[in-house]
Amino acid sequence: MSNSELDRVIVRPVDEYNQKLVAHVHPPNWVNPQPADNYDLVVIGAGTAGLVVAAGAAGLDVGLKVALIEKHLMGGDCLNVGCVPSKTIIRSSRVVGEIGNGKNLGINIPHQIDIDFPAVMERMRRVRAGISHHDSAERFASLGVDVFLGSGRFASSNTVEVAGKTLKFKKAVIATGARATKPAIIGIEEAGYLTNETVFSLIQRPEKLAVIGGGPIGCELSQAFRRLGSEVVLIHNGSHVLNKEDAEAAQIVQQVLIRDGIRLVLNAKVEEVVTVTEGKRLYFSVNGYRDSVTVDEILVGAGRSPNVEGLNLEAVGVEYDKRRGVVVNDYLQTTNPKIYAAGDICMDKKFTHAADAAARIVIKNTLFSPFGLGRSKLSSLVMPWVTYTDPEIAHVGVYESQDVETIKVPFSSVDRAIADAQEDGFLKIHHKKGSDEIVGATIVASHAGEMISEITTAIVNKIGLNKLSNVIHPYPTQAEAIKKAADTYRRTLLTPKTKKLLGFLTKFS
Repeated sequence: MSNSELDRVIVRPVDEYNQKLVAHVHPPNWVNPQPADNYDLVVIGAGTAGLVVAAGAAGLDVGLKVALIEKHLMGGDCLNVGCVPSKTIIRSSRVVGEIGNGKNLGINIPHQIDIDFPAVMERMRRVRAGISHHDSAERFASLGVDVFLGSGRFASSNTVEVAGKTLKFKKAVIATGARATKPAIIGIEEAGYLTNETVFSLIQRPEKLAVIGGGPIGCELSQAFRRLGSEVVLIHNGSHVLNKEDAEAAQIVQQVLIRDGIRLVLNAKVEEVVTVTEGKRLYFSVNGYRDSVTVDEILVGAGRSPNVEGLNLEAVGVEYDKRRGVVVNDYLQTTNPKIYAAGDICMDKKFTHAADAAARIVIKNTLFSPFGLGRSKLSSLVMPWVTYTDPEIAHVGVYESQDVETIKVPFSSVDRAIADAQEDGFLKIHHKKGSDEIVGATIVASHAGEMISEITTAIVNKIGLNKLSNVIHPYPTQAEAIKKAADTYRRTLLTPKTKKLLGFLTKFS
């Protein structure tokens, strides 16, 4: 790849912050190194999974030769168009939500809130640029990784080509991630639309915004833009938002979205988009009835597609599916034993922390298992996740079913939640029947994502409800709900016979 080709990587708007970002994660003056004779590991893709594999392998300090290839922006979705920018603007929108709730807390706001949308987006770009050095080409080169900017493709069973250079490898890792799926809606390409990959380039607030898709991305950004001043209509094909989550949890979030002033259109199918004088008109049907809405911008948050194109996977015997990605076994090994994959390119759970965990499995299985040090399995991971609406929904493990017993603690019974005026949420802990072993949990709370790790730790380390009941939780905190659940389980152990005996003994105490 020539310098002129590198110059084409532009993140808009072209301000000082995005220039700083690009200078870190795809520097236009970058000169690819001369390839080593043979690499222990070649990683294609510098998103979370690729970065963790490359840094982890190089950081072992045993002289491994590691190459990392990235065709666009190092840091991948998380840094550039995912976790970092979205959570930054969600933070701003939460301030608006807190102010809006001020009256319930005895705080009267005398005037309308002045929301400076350009300043919100500028702060997001400043924050993103400020932390981008962690994922920079220069930093990884300093770790001993050979960083190549350009499109990598397999040339043979043990070589990868990038920017006119050939890299020979012993093992390779595919970590090219996924992208927003193009919607199959008539006229939408001509009208234009936003995805998570373009929405953070906005500098002016869309006065009217349509969001297609009521999953996590759609709900998070619908709420954020509504609180930041846009009129929002959320169009979803399901009967309620967040179909994959606990139904009670999803219902709470849905009611908050409505309370925030979002128009929800459920059981809907978007059929066509037409450009009109007033903006973009979406035609949709609900239960056979056709309707329309006219907006300034359309944000599509409905699905991800794996980046399998251009890798020449057929030439190296790597099986893949255009919809589900690269096929891997439980050890994250592809159908070519020398080639592994990690992250969104091959996994159903498309989270940054999932990619990180998978990358650690790949490091162990590619570098240590050949020496008889054991192999790690993807199926062994206990994976929590969070939807960052307000309130958040955090989940780990299994959901409520006939196969488990469930303890529910409503936040209306948690003193700190009452004091915080956040009583709508709850904690559900699922445990094995006849046992205190925890197998899953759902939390709906303002900071549920901060609370779920305690339960994840308990599941991973087989810490049952009995032991959790003995853990002192500071009072008052919302996390005290976990102890309440554990105490509830302990009380179930008091059989009628035990209760009768205790009653008899206390008479003589």
